Amino acid sequence: MTAALTAAKLYYLQDMTMDAIAAELGTSRSSVSRLLSHARDTGLVDIRVNSPLERVGSVEDEIRSRFHVNAHIVPMSGIVNDVDRLERVALTAGRLLSQFIESNMVVGVAWGSTISKVSRSLVQKETHNTVCVQLNGAGNTQTSGLEYSSDILQRFGQAFGAQVEQFPVPAFFDDPDTRDAVWRERSTRRVLAFQSKMDIAVFGLGSPQAEVPSRVYVGGYLNRDDYRSLREDGAIGDVATVFFRADGSWKDIRLNARSTGPGLDRLRRAPRRMCVVSGAAKLGSLRAAIAAGILTDVVLDEGLARLLAEEA
Repeated sequence: MTAALTAAKLYYLQDMTMDAIAAELGTSRSSVSRLLSHARDTGLVDIRVNSPLERVGSVEDEIRSRFHVNAHIVPMSGIVNDVDRLERVALTAGRLLSQFIESNMVVGVAWGSTISKVSRSLVQKETHNTVCVQLNGAGNTQTSGLEYSSDILQRFGQAFGAQVEQFPVPAFFDDPDTRDAVWRERSTRRVLAFQSKMDIAVFGLGSPQAEVPSRVYVGGYLNRDDYRSLREDGAIGDVATVFFRADGSWKDIRLNARSTGPGLDRLRRAPRRMCVVSGAAKLGSLRAAIAAGILTDVVLDEGLARLLAEEA
């Protein structure tokens, strides 16, 4: 760590070449390159690009003004495919989180395809007395979901030196009464108590129309009757397996009575609520999430941001 910091200071603050740094440190040029990469990956170096011609700045301002949401737009051309688009957005989100997460925080984490990728892009940052809590269960009739959700939570915990609180319940109960009974158990109330004290929540947006499928729609969590129920109730997307309509309403959607995700009113109590989303197919669910008032920050690709800003 000390060598990486020294190399970074010489390279970025004193404009020394890698050859000159190698000579000063008594090492090779390739070793200096690895030290600089390590400095960037671990957050010792935070590179920012400030341009008076930045094309996304006005779009971020427009979204902030109209929707009262802080937009963090990832610039990219229209030829980028959906998989690469998601990778780039997740990379930006992972690095942003190191700026938002501090000691003594409770961080709510929703599992899913997007947040799984974010968890792989987190920058190491040592914190103290920080807790990362799972927002919704991951089990279904095919799998317990524990390994998948645990991997995501553990990456968050390792990145921030945080305590990890898993939520070992199914994504959806078969009967709302069963959920109500489990919610009265002391072990469950303990996890729910952490959720109620969240300082920041991190989540993606589910959408059945997305090019990169949301895990809840392809992972065996919903059956034919569930899909029919969601269509009849007008659901357009979900956050942490809690579904909502285009106008942001959610309470009377029947499947939510069996969901283990936090109600949107509980989610809104978190001071910072960071949504990570990419692809034009997510526009409808993003608009609905904004209507529901559950976002304070959104990390998204440039194309989706422009579609959102251009709407009447």
